[in-house]
Amino acid sequence: MEIELHKIKIRDLVAGYKDSNEEGVVGWNGRLNIRPKYQREFVYKDKQRDAVIDTVSKEFPLNVMYWVKCGEEEYEVLDGQQRTISICQYINGDFSFDMRYFHNLQDDEKNKILDYELMVYFCEGTESEKLKWFQTINIAGEKLTEQEIRNAVYSGSWVSDAKRYFSKTNAPAYGLGGEYMSGSPIRQDYLETAISWISKGNIETYMGNHQHDPNANELWLYFQSVIAWVKATFPTYRKEMKGLDWGLWYNKLKDKPLDSTKLEAEVSRLMQDEDVTSRKGIYEYLLFGDERHLSIRAFRDSDKRYAYESQLGICVKCGEHFAIEEMEADHIIPWSKGGKTDKDNCQMLCKQCNRRKSNK
Repeated sequence: MEIELHKIKIRDLVAGYKDSNEEGVVGWNGRLNIRPKYQREFVYKDKQRDAVIDTVSKEFPLNVMYWVKCGEEEYEVLDGQQRTISICQYINGDFSFDMRYFHNLQDDEKNKILDYELMVYFCEGTESEKLKWFQTINIAGEKLTEQEIRNAVYSGSWVSDAKRYFSKTNAPAYGLGGEYMSGSPIRQDYLETAISWISKGNIETYMGNHQHDPNANELWLYFQSVIAWVKATFPTYRKEMKGLDWGLWYNKLKDKPLDSTKLEAEVSRLMQDEDVTSRKGIYEYLLFGDERHLSIRAFRDSDKRYAYESQLGICVKCGEHFAIEEMEADHIIPWSKGGKTDKDNCQMLCKQCNRRKSNK
């Protein structure tokens, strides 16, 4: 892994600066991809943006930036994107600072800013070396997400196209499946989730294998299939559906016939069941049958004491006497068959008998 510290003057940084929705943001005479197209949008507020210009105008040091090499003489901003765009926008006349635009400054004031030297680390190496290094350094400013780091490490035609679908607030993935996704598209959460689903958790391997693909059609078509399957399986949307592992469930069940009418009826019933404390777990329970996802309400201590005293401390399975601390509460009529979590449906079993019953 090669890491070199360079001093880059602002006048050189802003040379050839362009900001385009189609081509992203570039500078340094076209050699620097400041914001690759479809990557995170500009998120600095006026106060943060002004603080950057104030720091530069006073010749105070800005935090070090990181550029990653992605071509023969081409680089992409890994860390420092917001600061870099703030500088370029100010020089370009997009906003004023301290009630003055850059073109309103005297020549000596302009040159003072243009000759300001940014401290930039140039990073070059294999994908695995860069990934390991980026994960361990203390990135200045706003912390990069794991996926933002991966995007820099595996930059190329595939990542650029994938961002087009997943990495803007108004991106196609947001419009199609935003109700089912958690996180923020501009912080790469949607992209990370989709890759995790299709790769079954092997994100780096998948990105490495597809890094130089001309497009991300496979991922986008897969994502569309997942969302279509969810909508067909559970036609009624509920807020509890947001952020669930839909892609992983789709991978396992996409070829299995499911009765959406019966599933919807069960969802409605369970949503009204006061014993179900995890409403989000209803969907996984219905698809895979494990009651643990529902976090069924536990018996109250008073219910356990009532049952214990009624049984005279005797386990109803083995007939042995135990202290209450050596026993566990159990549903007489199983919850799955309509039994409620109340004192009239509570029995005390010794721990060994209760475990044997649970394993059946």
